[in-house]
Amino acid sequence: MSRPLSTSGPDTTSRPRSTHLPRRSHSGLATLAALVLALAAACSPGDQPASGGAATAFEGARLIVGDGSDAIENATFVVQDGRFTAVGPTGEVDVPAGAARVDLTGRTVMPAIVNAHMHLPSTRAERTEQLRHNAYYGAAAVTSLGLDDGEVPMQMSDEVITGAARSLSAGPGITRPEPGRSEVPYWIETPEAGRQAVAEMATQGVDLVKIWVDDRNGRYEKLTSELYGPVIEEAHEHGLRVAAHIFALEDAKGLVRAGIDAFAHGVRDQDVDEEFIAMITAEPDIYYIPNLPDPGVARELSWLAGTIPEDELREMQDDASDGGEPSEAFMIQARNLVRLNAAGVPIAFGTDGGSPWAAHLELEDMVLSGMTPAEVIVAATRTSAELLRLNDLGTIEAGKSAAFVVLDANPLDDITNTRQIRAVYLAGEEIDREGFSARVTGATAQ
Repeated sequence: MSRPLSTSGPDTTSRPRSTHLPRRSHSGLATLAALVLALAAACSPGDQPASGGAATAFEGARLIVGDGSDAIENATFVVQDGRFTAVGPTGEVDVPAGAARVDLTGRTVMPAIVNAHMHLPSTRAERTEQLRHNAYYGAAAVTSLGLDDGEVPMQMSDEVITGAARSLSAGPGITRPEPGRSEVPYWIETPEAGRQAVAEMATQGVDLVKIWVDDRNGRYEKLTSELYGPVIEEAHEHGLRVAAHIFALEDAKGLVRAGIDAFAHGVRDQDVDEEFIAMITAEPDIYYIPNLPDPGVARELSWLAGTIPEDELREMQDDASDGGEPSEAFMIQARNLVRLNAAGVPIAFGTDGGSPWAAHLELEDMVLSGMTPAEVIVAATRTSAELLRLNDLGTIEAGKSAAFVVLDANPLDDITNTRQIRAVYLAGEEIDREGFSARVTGATAQ
């Protein structure tokens, strides 16, 4: 087995991301990259101190639990020591004596988002700022699903950073040799090399294993069942789940036969057939992360003003205003998503790429595909948390970490209302969105 290392030229952690992951890569990321090194070390100035054991009761909001149940139209939930201690209809929840009270009448509360597939920088400063940026847009946890290079991603896995989402890592990931394209992953040509790669990553502490099964439009040899089968087997021996990047339906079928745990993309070459539906529904623990392509329709992006400088946002809006009907590539994946969702396959949530705001575009696109807003919210919260074994996230219920988003409008009526964020709480503390916005846009906090 050989894991190639670049000895010259551009940094290998950024090159694969730019060539392999075009999804949601807008010009605003350039500004973010320029700012992160200077800004990441500073803590958000408005982050609230720990509660010291004091309870806070949040009252009056419409509460979306995240488990698919009906929203509680007038809810009260109590937070203490960073966790939900009581949740229910107002009048049925005992509020501790002396608890602080927060009136959320007219607001909607939902669990913070869990993103099961994106890609993060591999340096501490950049990764920290990206995690803060994700938190700004309502994420409690994100998974860097492959292409992580060096020790920092592992050191930061599930690390608690003030005002930032938690991160998980799949390490570098595993593929066949792709010279000139992505030098970070383990390149394997034998079953033994695949097993060794998994064993090394398990020792490093990866949260799951990522494999790529794709010939990149005929440019490379892809992993075969003789190679990915032992990888999956070895990962399971180490208690790790395996997520597969796929493109073709036939590869998806082979991976189901081999015991795959999750698809990190939907089937993209054709509509899924009855054989595949029967195969995947027979394995109820396989998760499907659609990672839909940009549909090519016009977008309204004014909601990004909080973290994108005005001139760049204007350019982005111009680029996003020329769309027409959804592309055929989108429609294939949309049809597949809806069919598998209707068949009962667990649908999780991911955005690929690195744009922190892409979660809200993906939510919209999943609804555009034909899922209901309620189903999409479950995918982006509870189901993704289950896939990642984040047992303290994903729903708003007693005993779980108090990670939630306060919205000015109801996303069950219109999924784009997830963008109307009033506040984000992680572990019971409100993050300083205003301070973060001021730093990344160069504006003055009010």
